[in-house]
Amino acid sequence: MKIMRAPATLRGRLALLALVTTAIWVAVLTAVFNVELGARLRQQADDLVRTRTAAVAATLEAQPDGRIVEHEPADDTVLDVGIWIYQGATAIQRPNAPSALQDRADRLAGNGEASTDTSEPHAFRLYALPIRAGDRQVGTVVASVGLDAYRSTARSALAGSIGLGVLLLGGIYLVTRGVVGRALQPVTEMSTQASEWSEHGTAQRFGADSHFAELAGLAGNLDQLLDRQAALLRHEQQLTAELSHELRTPLAMITAETDWLIARRRNPDDQRTSHGTIAAAAAQMQRICETLLSEARTRTDPVPGRCAVDDVARVLAERSSAEHPGAPPVTVVGDGATAGVSAPLMERILTPLLDNARRYAVRRITVESERRPGGVLVAVVDDGCGVPETVGAAVFEAGRRAHPDDGHDGAGLGLPLARRLARAAGGDITLADSPDGARFVVSLPTG
Repeated sequence: MKIMRAPATLRGRLALLALVTTAIWVAVLTAVFNVELGARLRQQADDLVRTRTAAVAATLEAQPDGRIVEHEPADDTVLDVGIWIYQGATAIQRPNAPSALQDRADRLAGNGEASTDTSEPHAFRLYALPIRAGDRQVGTVVASVGLDAYRSTARSALAGSIGLGVLLLGGIYLVTRGVVGRALQPVTEMSTQASEWSEHGTAQRFGADSHFAELAGLAGNLDQLLDRQAALLRHEQQLTAELSHELRTPLAMITAETDWLIARRRNPDDQRTSHGTIAAAAAQMQRICETLLSEARTRTDPVPGRCAVDDVARVLAERSSAEHPGAPPVTVVGDGATAGVSAPLMERILTPLLDNARRYAVRRITVESERRPGGVLVAVVDDGCGVPETVGAAVFEAGRRAHPDDGHDGAGLGLPLARRLARAAGGDITLADSPDGARFVVSLPTG
């Protein structure tokens, strides 16, 4: 047994929804119409048979002795059709009618005002009106009317209303599909254009002014999506170019030193110098590649978790003191704040900031943590030369260094990576004003 599935297209589903809704209303209206029509036809039959009975009764006169005297009207042809007149239980006038109808009329005689229906072989409605002499019923007038014509009318009306409903539903379905299809055509065109524009990186946008009010919001959202995608592509292209540039220098140094060693024999001092240069260049390339891989892993890995900011900062401070004995010490000052990120992610965010502070600090480096409503602030402060005003927030651009000629081996990728990691976790990193040195503030959600 096959299960009927809903249409796959929005146009088909909307058309089906309109069809089902209309079918329900048509069914309800058809039922109400036919019920009301049947009631009206029955009422008309009742009115007719009562009128005929009253007309015949008006021609009769009950005598005190119980006899019934009939005063014939000028035209009694109509009155005599389907009319029974009884004196007591004896019929003094009968029409030419089937025996079943005769029996039904006889049963109504002498029983007061009553009505009944017959169904076989033809449907009739009979109505009995008593004839009284004072308080005593001395006779009965029974009239009948055929119901076949009324029922035929009701059946014809039912068949006609069903046929009309089917035609109406078919027309509504086709019209709805056409109207919905035309209404959704701009959406289809916008989707196709968005796909083409995103594939070719075009700067074209939809704009909200040239569309209907219902599509203006969609156009604006698609434009924002295309803008973000374009910005992401530009950023990736810029990052790739800067990484290529940064890798080119150490790779050129390795190639040059290798060629210089191979060209002719060198003394031990020259060999040690070349080996050290090659090792330093390889280490720089390793740092650049680790930065790229770490940033790529952050995009795909989830970032839930929680950690104590002060504990992570103290671990990094101890590691910095062990790896760089002559560097300024790192002091952790906090109030026990808990951030809504994992400890490894917090380390990857703070490590580039501490590395940057260690390069420029003179006597001290401080990590300050503070609870704030809905978040945690972590500041990494050093007492070095600070970030020049001409650089400012551009220090977060990949490959950008505040002091290119300071002699440090940084590739200008640590701060951009730290900001990317913080933003991926729902926070950010900003450069704050500081009277002495640089102050980088990390904002993160609470745990």
